[in-house]
Amino acid sequence: MTDFFASFSDILNLIDSYVWGMPLIVILLGTGVLLTIRLAFLQFTHLPRALKLAFSKSDETAEGDISHFKALMTALAATIGTGNIAGVAIAIASGGPGAVFWMWITALLGMSLKYGEALLAVKYRVKDAKGEMLGGPMYALERGLGIKWLGILFAIFGSIAAFGIGNMVQANSVADALNETFTLPTWAAGLIMASLTAAVILGGIQRIGSVTGFLVPFMAIIYAIGALVILALHIDRIPSALSLIVTHAFSPTAAAGGFAGSVVRETIRWGISKGLFSNEAGLGSAPIAAAAAKTSNPMRQALVSMTGTFIDTIIVCSMTALVILCTGVWTHVGEDGAALTGAPLTVTAFRVGLPGIWGGMIVSCGILLFAYSTILGWCYYGEKCIEYLFGLAAVLPYRIVWVLFILLGATRKLDTVWAFSDIMNALMALPNLIALIFLSGVIVKETRSLDKETKPPL
Repeated sequence: MTDFFASFSDILNLIDSYVWGMPLIVILLGTGVLLTIRLAFLQFTHLPRALKLAFSKSDETAEGDISHFKALMTALAATIGTGNIAGVAIAIASGGPGAVFWMWITALLGMSLKYGEALLAVKYRVKDAKGEMLGGPMYALERGLGIKWLGILFAIFGSIAAFGIGNMVQANSVADALNETFTLPTWAAGLIMASLTAAVILGGIQRIGSVTGFLVPFMAIIYAIGALVILALHIDRIPSALSLIVTHAFSPTAAAGGFAGSVVRETIRWGISKGLFSNEAGLGSAPIAAAAAKTSNPMRQALVSMTGTFIDTIIVCSMTALVILCTGVWTHVGEDGAALTGAPLTVTAFRVGLPGIWGGMIVSCGILLFAYSTILGWCYYGEKCIEYLFGLAAVLPYRIVWVLFILLGATRKLDTVWAFSDIMNALMALPNLIALIFLSGVIVKETRSLDKETKPPL
């Protein structure tokens, strides 16, 4: 049986390496370039306006379920997670400091993807029997392109992927962190998380939006304060860290300490793949939350959604990367003699940067809050995919199963779940990118017609 699971894991990892290979990465970035050009570099020219809108009051008379801010926080709840802590560290440990540069490029192009996704989500959204908004790539594919079967495929992949990357791996991360920090049994951690999640998700998008509207800013501020303190203490090393990022984005990184070295191709691959993993631009998940926003103007929510990628990667991921590089731990090895990578690398960087218990506590608390908020956000994504497939009656059973899988994820080792989730995410991206490419003309037309209406005084 052990040999079977080992072989199954190898097969999943092989499939994962293919679906997240250069072809998909090229299509993702190519679509980002297409939208960036067709929208006249909107992610740069409209960023100040977008940030202002994100924190402005929504039109309460407009159709929708939650405010712009809560829609953004729900999306960020699902986006800001272990990718910002573990994903950045993996990119640096595997591709060298230059991988961070390619994460930035991915984010800048990804902002146009997030913009396009959200605009289509609001434009093609519908109401369910309860009067709540439904939107996302499945509706854009069905109502915009008339390809319902492709929308069904997206919903299938999305509802399955949610149980992996949005549920079990997050629950496992929290349970491990609580067990290591407070010696709390994993089953107890799972029971606590399941109970807290049930109390929130049974209240629907309004309660999810309210909780994430508080939790996401709180956890991001705490994490940012810790990172900024470390960077202030190592301010003299920031220029050299930035130099490493830019220099090694275009030149090989030599082996040093526990770092095995990396060629430019690998640096680019790791930076782009982990950048996309962190901000989810192009996957089609975030527009499901955007569709719930109270707005009569699709461009308004699209601009707000675009800021999510900026906050996630350009701000939060950059802080993690600079802490790792400024503390110099990216070439360190662990107690087992193996090179540090993933969350342990980030934990080590914070512990070195903030001696005593504070550095480790910040990362541990960050993992707890990031992972829990991801569970809430992805539950909403998954249930909307299920509702598209089977109707409103399927939502409550889905939520119950969701809570049970939290217990399962907290108490099981999940070597194969990561790879399976990555595969499902890649399969989600393909229908979404088809919608973005073939509806890019609609995105441009809507943007031009709504631009003046959207513009607030700056």
